[in-house]
Amino acid sequence: MQDNQKNITSAIIIAGLIIAGAVLLKDSQPPTTNNQNSAVFAGRAVAANSDHILGNPNAPIVVVEYSDFECPFCKTFHNTMHRVVNDNNGKVAWVFRQYPIPQLHSKAFKEAEATECAFEQGGNDAFWKYADKIFEVTPSNNRLDEKELPKIAGEIGLNVASFNECLASGKYQAKVQADIDDGVKVGVNGTPSSFILKKGKVVGTIPGAMPYESVMQKLSEIK
Repeated sequence: MQDNQKNITSAIIIAGLIIAGAVLLKDSQPPTTNNQNSAVFAGRAVAANSDHILGNPNAPIVVVEYSDFECPFCKTFHNTMHRVVNDNNGKVAWVFRQYPIPQLHSKAFKEAEATECAFEQGGNDAFWKYADKIFEVTPSNNRLDEKELPKIAGEIGLNVASFNECLASGKYQAKVQADIDDGVKVGVNGTPSSFILKKGKVVGTIPGAMPYESVMQKLSEIK
């Protein structure tokens, strides 16, 4: 009789462990990002007055990218995203957020600050011109001479003296760091990292420097 009770008790305990394990396994799966079961974006909401947006700010699809100016893969993907925005006729907007990785590229943080100083002078248009030029001239992997930063400012029509004063002040360090913190919050662990949003929800991701054709295919599948 006692043996039977022990067997029953053991069976109940084992069943309970199996159920608990199944629940833990279910909760440990990454969140789905398909159109039927998308997750609200964990980062800060996209806003025209605080984000660097290229393309139609009211586009139904928004790609939020976290990027490092000395990352060679970001350099490649930057050109890809320009093509994607241009070829989607106002249906896709691109948001650029700073994610310099000092452990790999010690110069990238200052370059990110430089783009924000460009934004201060010339708004979103100056930001994108400056960002495009950095990616155009940098050899990547921390090899851009810092003397190029004011040269770029002059080339795109900024007041170089004001630009230098802005960059030397460090006034945008907090803004760059805020983007990094936001990236950490959404799980960025390398660059480029991009999230595809529709109505504020994540409906997909773009891992690394995905080729143009693959990005277009992925976007075409979003309903």
